[in-house]
Amino acid sequence: MLALTIALAVLVGVSLGLLGGGGSILTVPLLTYVAGMDAKSAIAVSLLVVGVTSAVAAVSHARAGRVQWRTALIFGGVAMAGAYGGGRVAEFIPGTVLLLAFAVMMVATAIAMLRGRKGADTAKTHDHLPVIPVVLEGLVVGFVTGLVGAGGGFLVVPALVLLGGLSMPTAVGTSLVVIAVKSLAGLGGYLSTVEIDWAVAAGVTAAAVVGSLVGGRLVSVVRPEQLRKGFAWFVLAMSVVIFVQEAPAAVTGFIADNAVLFSVLGAVVVAGAVGTTLALRRRRSDTEPARHGSG
Repeated sequence: MLALTIALAVLVGVSLGLLGGGGSILTVPLLTYVAGMDAKSAIAVSLLVVGVTSAVAAVSHARAGRVQWRTALIFGGVAMAGAYGGGRVAEFIPGTVLLLAFAVMMVATAIAMLRGRKGADTAKTHDHLPVIPVVLEGLVVGFVTGLVGAGGGFLVVPALVLLGGLSMPTAVGTSLVVIAVKSLAGLGGYLSTVEIDWAVAAGVTAAAVVGSLVGGRLVSVVRPEQLRKGFAWFVLAMSVVIFVQEAPAAVTGFIADNAVLFSVLGAVVVAGAVGTTLALRRRRSDTEPARHGSG
């Protein structure tokens, strides 16, 4: 299964190189259902893959001048704090719940990809950076990244365009820097409680990096619009698979974990039903003599 995992990791990297994001959303399902990792280990390795791959992809954007370093440092710094916190909070959340939360992120990613980035190219660039909104957005996006292992590029890019006033190419380049640092910070939060197979992690990461470089080369020969929509539908299908796989276990686990509560609620319902039945019978028996006496 390791060879299949590596091969699929290359395809994830290719999608990252072609789309500039979105491919990382498949890393957790790949590691969970193909490599056989538990949910938390898969999320931790996914953060490593996303962080390293984004850092490598950001190099070419930085050389082309498409990284706004001041914005990247502010947004990325607070996102790192949020990601580390999300990684620590994940210790107290069951793996099944994390996978379901990840599936929700997949749905949001697919919808964002299907809608596209309309109006992004016409965004007005401004010199003033609204620090407070950027800091709040960075904390939220970072926390989500650290919690469920999603790179969050579909959240970072719009935030940089709308809040930071960056042009679309600069927002993409800057987002790669942000995604890299916050993903690695989230990994740090996980490593305090989760052990990972570093050999598998290194192989998957290297394969994704190679795939991203190949994807970057294919940009000029593939229509990104069609690829983006096709990939979005595939992500939606994968989210359905996760829901089908994990939702029954989550419901069963919730009932088992709250067995005492459900038992008390059941006893209350039964007692209420019995009490209501007895009250109705007593009322009926009290009214029957009165009817006979009046006759």
